[in-house]
Amino acid sequence: MALRFEPRKGTSRAMLIATPLLAVLLTLVAGVILFLSLNIEAGAALYHFFIEPLESLSSIGEVLIKAAPLIMIAVGLAVGFRANVWNIGAEGQLTLGAIASGGVALAFWHSEGAYILPLMMLAGILGGMAWAAIPAFLRARFQVNEILSSLMLSYVAGLLLSTLVYGPWKDPEGMNFPQSRMFNDSETIAPLIEGTRIHIGVAIALLVVLVAAVLIERTLVGFEIKVAGLAPAAARLAGFRQNRLTWLSFLLSGGLAGLAGMLEVAGPIGQLVPVITPGYGFTAIIVAFLGRLNPIGILFAGLLMALSYVGGENAQIAVGLPRAATGVFQGLLLFFLLATDFLVRYRVRWIHRGRQEVRS
Repeated sequence: MALRFEPRKGTSRAMLIATPLLAVLLTLVAGVILFLSLNIEAGAALYHFFIEPLESLSSIGEVLIKAAPLIMIAVGLAVGFRANVWNIGAEGQLTLGAIASGGVALAFWHSEGAYILPLMMLAGILGGMAWAAIPAFLRARFQVNEILSSLMLSYVAGLLLSTLVYGPWKDPEGMNFPQSRMFNDSETIAPLIEGTRIHIGVAIALLVVLVAAVLIERTLVGFEIKVAGLAPAAARLAGFRQNRLTWLSFLLSGGLAGLAGMLEVAGPIGQLVPVITPGYGFTAIIVAFLGRLNPIGILFAGLLMALSYVGGENAQIAVGLPRAATGVFQGLLLFFLLATDFLVRYRVRWIHRGRQEVRS
């Protein structure tokens, strides 16, 4: 008995749906092995990881507010990835969005008014777009690899944030902690549901998914993005401008990442601190691919990834699971997704040596 891999005549739509589910299943199996190696009861760990966060309205709210930025960022990245534009710097663009919106909040700290939050949102979007415009310009004008330039700018953004909260924006009444002043009531997002921290960012994330689905499936720009990704030569012959798609992809993903940063500092955090998120900009890359670069798929992938964040925190407290376990789960998920992706293009056949093929 032997295995043989044969190329499929076309991409298998069934496997496009099945392989993410298979990757999740393999991740769970690997997680059980990991728990056993750490002398942690696997059943209890999985319960706290994946079931407990769904048992109360408040914990479901935590899943939703963590899913919202992941979904927004992943949708923006997916548009670029479909066009072979590789923005890996969403973490930096999120940070710049947080800085820009936080700067507005501090500038209006002594003021009150309904106009402040919209200004903060606009500043967050523009901040993310401005940071994304740097690798977009370098790619379009000088053909600089956008993977490296966007990634390196993420670390620059983090250092800029640290410089501000350790320096000129440090709270003078904050007992020397590296943080800004707490934003006032006009600068923070109120919860939508009493007893939870669910805020308007969840609704915005859903709106982003719907708009992106229409953009990709029902517009000429969406068609250009698909052609540029699947057949670059055909796109050039058709007169589609790659530089235009590069700018569109970076500005869209940067703006959404910046908005996600604004919603974090004006929502759950309520001030600027040295670390805004546990790496949502990087995790969103996993979310985008787990969702098959499809906005609806990204919605469910973002919820799953947010569940791993909340569940990981619960498991740390309940069974002593190491904090790094959440990152390990996310890394395993991406690894198994990439490992099983060959099933989309190849068929596995079992063959008896010296006999006719018997099963596929």
